[in-house]
Amino acid sequence: MAGGVAAAVAAVSEARLWQRLMEMAEIGGFIGDGGHHGVNRPCLTPLDREARRLLISWARRAGAAVSVDPAANLFLRLEGEDPSLAPVLTGSHMDTQPQGGRFDGIYGVLAGLEAIEAIAAAGVRPRRAIEVVAWTNEEGGRFAPGCTGSMSFTGFKPMSAFDDLVDRDGIRYADALAEQLAAEADLPRRPLGYTPHAYLEAHIEQGPRLEAEGKEIGVVTGIQGSRWFTVSVEGRTDHAGTTPLRLRRDSVQDMLRAIGALNTLMHDPADVLRFTVGSIRVEPGTSNSVARKAEFTIDFRHPDKEVLLARGDAIAGVVQASMTSCTATVEERFRALPVEFGERVPGVVAAAAEAQGLTSLRLPSGAFHDAQFLVPLCPTGMLFIPCRGGVSHHPSEYAGPDACAKGARVLAEALLALANG
Repeated sequence: MAGGVAAAVAAVSEARLWQRLMEMAEIGGFIGDGGHHGVNRPCLTPLDREARRLLISWARRAGAAVSVDPAANLFLRLEGEDPSLAPVLTGSHMDTQPQGGRFDGIYGVLAGLEAIEAIAAAGVRPRRAIEVVAWTNEEGGRFAPGCTGSMSFTGFKPMSAFDDLVDRDGIRYADALAEQLAAEADLPRRPLGYTPHAYLEAHIEQGPRLEAEGKEIGVVTGIQGSRWFTVSVEGRTDHAGTTPLRLRRDSVQDMLRAIGALNTLMHDPADVLRFTVGSIRVEPGTSNSVARKAEFTIDFRHPDKEVLLARGDAIAGVVQASMTSCTATVEERFRALPVEFGERVPGVVAAAAEAQGLTSLRLPSGAFHDAQFLVPLCPTGMLFIPCRGGVSHHPSEYAGPDACAKGARVLAEALLALANG
């Protein structure tokens, strides 16, 4: 098998992987600030379906079997010697942020496809099947929270928990999902969920450490916890030119007080904590009216469970104490506690990088990923490749062809080690 592993690694094609990344980036592509090529490809849309069909065409050409589950998670299977054994699973997602780049998520799917295609081309038959998955709605850019496909697959939440999520046009998640599945009625359908032998997800780092420290492969040790909230501040609409300030119930002013107080709550001299107000909506949203309602989102993350729980639980009280004339409600929309990957999968990634003469760095993930929800099911891990400046969720997001190929080669060797273990 040692010779087979070397042949599979050698069969990984940098040119083919890069061409597919660039071709996929045209679906939903746009030219953003500075002339950078961005991608806006929301989940469960015609653009998403076009991208999936392109992926399916490549997979079938490579000899992979294609199927889809009730959550619209898409699977590409390279069969193993013993189909009765639980397969090794790899993959990521295909949807993007509205101002997204060409590599976030899709790299893990296409690197997985490249890995199984190289393994097959080398004539290697792993003991276990290897499946590549494209998870539904990881980003949460259209339907928040994200990771609905992987949460449904693992039973972290039932599929029905997401039915009534709505996008900005008022479209329900359940309806968009039904439309997607109807469009893919020609694909073989599989049941929702199973217990993989192991899960390994490849991804761009979305941070600066690998590039700054001159390392080629990131061996991910775990994922920090996340809590998402929506805060609604209710006031009253008045005329901006005639209503005295002391008589107003101005939701924007109370919202600003709340955000200021939350910044104080979340202050961290070590700069480990992540606190983001990423979306603000105001009603009626006219320049000459006092705002009746202001709504904002909170994305709070920390690698320490106790900090995540304590400060997250304090958010509602801080918001309420900030109100001077309005009322506020705080809704927690999503919670995922920090996870640590056991040594099994990270160890295999580190060994594959070393065998290929690549430098590596062990590091945690600041972003959340579908891998977070696989941890209770099976040995889980991630591998990172460097991205320029650590930039992600932006059209300037970039990982070079050489870095993408190195990651795919390590992925191929690690998948074979897991599938034959």
